[in-house]
Amino acid sequence: MGQAKASMDLQLIRQSAHDFAETYIRPNVMEWDEAQHFPIDLFHQMGQHGFLGVLVPEVYGGAGLNYQAYITVIEEIAKVCGSIGLSVAAHNSLCTNHILSFGTEEQKQKYLPLLASGEWIGAWGLTEPNTGSDAMRMQCVATRDGDHFVLNGAKCWITHGISGHVAVVIARTGDLLDSRGMTAFIVERGTEGFKAGKKENKLGMRASETAEMIFDNCRIHESQVLGKEGDGFIQAMKILDGGRISIAALSLGIAKGAYEASVKYAKERQQFGQPIANFQGISFKLADMATKIEAAELLTRQAGHLKDNGEKLTKQAAMAKYYASEVCVAVSNDAVQIHGGYGYTKDFPVEKFYRDSKLCTIGEGTSEIQKLVISREALKEV
Repeated sequence: MGQAKASMDLQLIRQSAHDFAETYIRPNVMEWDEAQHFPIDLFHQMGQHGFLGVLVPEVYGGAGLNYQAYITVIEEIAKVCGSIGLSVAAHNSLCTNHILSFGTEEQKQKYLPLLASGEWIGAWGLTEPNTGSDAMRMQCVATRDGDHFVLNGAKCWITHGISGHVAVVIARTGDLLDSRGMTAFIVERGTEGFKAGKKENKLGMRASETAEMIFDNCRIHESQVLGKEGDGFIQAMKILDGGRISIAALSLGIAKGAYEASVKYAKERQQFGQPIANFQGISFKLADMATKIEAAELLTRQAGHLKDNGEKLTKQAAMAKYYASEVCVAVSNDAVQIHGGYGYTKDFPVEKFYRDSKLCTIGEGTSEIQKLVISREALKEV
């Protein structure tokens, strides 16, 4: 009975996210993409529908749902627009979840209702201009000065780096290469010495804002430290475990969107007197796409199940993220091929799925980093 109810609840969540995406996102997808417009008003709306506090308990104004629901929300939104799916993922999994996972009761009560409602947009800063995968060499430094820290440096590739109202920022408070030498801070927009830098001009995900955050003698009170001083890097790695599930879900949504567009086109497009879906060259492509998507979904749902049950998921989350993101690129590539010349135009949706897909193999740990994580975990088990 419990399983049947959970399944029904998931269907209601899927329908809700689907309806929202069709009504409020689909009509604007290409306009936002062309203009690189981050639709902040849409995010305030999404907050009212519970999509920005999916994992946040109801006591803090969130929806209080689990990772299976969260995967479903991102997937349905990404089927329509990868950019919006990416921003929803970053807001939920990174900034909001970091405060939920490691914040004090006072920090949670202050920030989570604002983030879950969509009144505030969240950002999360780990990456720097010269430290992407090699995060332990970060140059962004926070120096203690009485009951404050003085933060200097820059973070780059930050989702909502300009529009975010609050950011969780990981900075070095100890020695270089010391995994216990970094600390996480909550920094509000408007704090003196904190400003936005350059906005990136991207291949895809163009309606999801990506920009620098710059800190110039930015004074942060010690009450804004998340968890213990020195725990920032360890916290970040745990947050990325969950974040990888969200990128797997994002990949899954983009792949499904590209696949569904391809099936529709293959049934409608006539060549040699019949629909191209009748030709083995096309039907076998669709078979491969469908199989890969199914496998990616099973890996993603498995990682979500482990997360919901509080079990170790480092390997499974990395596998889900790695496989789903690579599938996303492969399926989007095949979708353009099935559409032929039309697939190369902006009149059909698959060229955008193709452009958006590539980010999934890079963000929150490249495919190469996922393989590093998977192999390390696998070697421990044998």
